[in-house]
Amino acid sequence: MTYNPELLDKAKRHPEKQKNPDRPAGRKPDWIRVPAPQGKIYQETRDIVRKQKLTTVCEEAGCPNIGECWQQKHATFMIMGEVCTRACAFCNVATGKPEALDKLEPLRVGVAVMQMGLKHVVVTSVDRDDLPDSGADHFVKTIQAIRMKSPETTVEILPGDFRGRMEDIDSVIAARPDVFNHNLETVPRLYPTIRPGARYFRSLRLLERVKELDPQQFTKSGLMVGLGETKEEVGQVMDDMRAAGIDFITIGQYLQPTPKHAPVEKWWSPDEFKDLEKMARRKGFLMVSATPLTRSSHHAGDDFAKLKAARAEQLAKQAAE
Repeated sequence: MTYNPELLDKAKRHPEKQKNPDRPAGRKPDWIRVPAPQGKIYQETRDIVRKQKLTTVCEEAGCPNIGECWQQKHATFMIMGEVCTRACAFCNVATGKPEALDKLEPLRVGVAVMQMGLKHVVVTSVDRDDLPDSGADHFVKTIQAIRMKSPETTVEILPGDFRGRMEDIDSVIAARPDVFNHNLETVPRLYPTIRPGARYFRSLRLLERVKELDPQQFTKSGLMVGLGETKEEVGQVMDDMRAAGIDFITIGQYLQPTPKHAPVEKWWSPDEFKDLEKMARRKGFLMVSATPLTRSSHHAGDDFAKLKAARAEQLAKQAAE
């Protein structure tokens, strides 16, 4: 057998997936293609991330929008390490046993946000089921550090489900991020194969809890399509989100990271994404982003401004009635 270091690296990154048969994704449609990352500001953003020894989901998850976002000095920080305790079938983040938390990481994130001059920052994380609080306190400390170092920056968080422990969820809500984002990712029927470590209604309940404790916090959630879901199932998830008070929905095309990951069952066309956007708007979301390349944190700063404007318009209409 010929030694291939790239295959070995993938095996180490996703050991749980090596038993899966190879399922090549095939040729991508033209509308899903993006230019390679480049440019001076892209390099400056990369240098700041490296200097502060930080991890970004942009790199770890192989986001197709990294070139565009980093060129605009937008980056989504991924805290609590590079190794996730779960093994979702769609995700390119490494799976295994994580290292101990870096207690200085929240401060370094705050410094990086200040140095990059971010108006809006997104902070996500790996799942840390190995920790008693699933990393809730680390999220709180990161939010506090950002506000200390860059008080004018608005903060959007994209955490895991904290295993449904309300005391941990409540502590993060109490830190008052400007946007509390938690992705449902797919339809309930596909959870056992696509997101086996999570529970659909547990994730939905988390987002509902945000509105119970702090109705002014914006809530946001995202879906991937192309994993085998139907349009009717996507519509039902939208209804569930609205029942939980979710303000903002993002919908994007699933891209298969490696042949060992879940295959792309369908490439949804731009016109089909427009239909999904229309459906979501009819259901009453304040904000909708539905395109093949939509990702949770893509254009997050601009979308936050639009989200605030949409709420102000909604409140004005209610007052006039």
